Amino acid sequence: MKTIAIYNIKGGVGKTASAVNLSFLASLDGANTLLWDLDPQGAASYYFRIKAEIKGGGKNLIDGKVDIDDYVKGTDYENLDLLPADFTYRNMDTFLEQTEDPVNRFSKLLKPFAEEYDYIFLDCPPSISAVSESVFAAADILLVPTIPTTLSLRTYQQIMEFFAQQGIDKTKVMPFFVMVDSRKKMHRLIVQHPPSFMSSLLNSYIPYASEVERMGVHRAPLTVFAARSKAAKSYTTMWDELRLHIHLLQ
Repeated sequence: MKTIAIYNIKGGVGKTASAVNLSFLASLDGANTLLWDLDPQGAASYYFRIKAEIKGGGKNLIDGKVDIDDYVKGTDYENLDLLPADFTYRNMDTFLEQTEDPVNRFSKLLKPFAEEYDYIFLDCPPSISAVSESVFAAADILLVPTIPTTLSLRTYQQIMEFFAQQGIDKTKVMPFFVMVDSRKKMHRLIVQHPPSFMSSLLNSYIPYASEVERMGVHRAPLTVFAARSKAAKSYTTMWDELRLHIHLLQ
C-alpha cells in the first residue's frame, strides 16, 4: 500500500481536483483505491456524490473508538472507495492533540487498510498544523500542486523550509505545476525553466481549463465527462509518471 497526499499551504491550487482525478485513474488501472477527504469543506465527497458526514463526528474516528472501515463508502466507480469529510474536521487539530501520538495518528489509523488497498490518497486542507504534520508522517509521497507564479513558488519554498526545520524527509515531496496558462509569459517561462529548488518536479503539468471547473457541475472525474480534453489527458500522463515513480520505490 502506498499513501499519496495532495497538499499545499495555499488554497485554490487544485488539490481536490488532483486528488479526485488521480485516485480515479488509479482505480481505472484496477488498483484498489481509497480517497480520504480530509477537508471539512467536503469537496471531494461532493464530487463523488457522497454526503460529507461521519457518524459521531471526526473525534470518534481519531479516537479509534470505532472501526475506521465502518466509515468507508463505495463510490459509483469500481475499485474506488471514499472516506468522506465531516464538518467537525475543522476541529481535527484539537482531536489529534488529545491523542497519545498525534504525529503518527494517521499512520496508525490507515495501517489496517494495508491488505485491502493498493493506494490511499489524502485530500488535505490548506494549512500547516497538527493535521498536516500527521499527513507528512503517513504519506509515502507528498504531491504539491503549484501555480507557476512567484508567490506560489515562495509558498513551495516555505513548505520545504518547514520540512528542513522539523527534520521531515524532503525526498517524499513531489511538486507539479497546475493551472498553467500558456497565454501568460511568466507561466511559460517558469514551466520551461523551473527553479533549481524544485529538483523533484514532475514533468507532467495540468493546464488551466474550464473542464476542471465543470467537475463541480458534473460531479465526476474529468475522464468520465471530458476524456478527450487536454486537462484529462494531462492527468492521465501525470498518473503514468507517478505510477512509474512508485514502481521504482518498491
